[in-house]
Amino acid sequence: MNKTELQARLESLTEEIDFLRALYEAELSQMQSQISDTSVILTMDNNRSLDMDSIIAEVKAQYEDIANRSRAEAESWYQSRLQATAGRHGDDLRNTKQEISELNRHVQRLRSEVDSVKKQDARAKLEELETALQ
Repeated sequence: MNKTELQARLESLTEEIDFLRALYEAELSQMQSQISDTSVILTMDNNRSLDMDSIIAEVKAQYEDIANRSRAEAESWYQSRLQATAGRHGDDLRNTKQEISELNRHVQRLRSEVDSVKKQDARAKLEELETALQ
């Protein structure tokens, strides 16, 4: 892979992470709106004496607990996906850096060979000229 391909790949992976974050935020917002839109309808039975405040508080506590667990589960799932994606791309990046390093060493070696061949050619031409001048 060349540098342009790697940059394009990095950009697409960054866009994927941004997309996943936006998706997570949208899902979280949707879940919160569903929870907040939920209403409890109670019919009053006048034959019994009900402590409505404690019942409402208990139901509210249960729904808040459910919402908190759902939020924590969604966050955990998102973090695990993000870590997995980051791990994969981190490995790819390390491999690519290693490949670039190897290619740079190869280029350096080839440049040394070219310089050596140029020097040999210059020496040969110099010898030819010296021979021709004698």
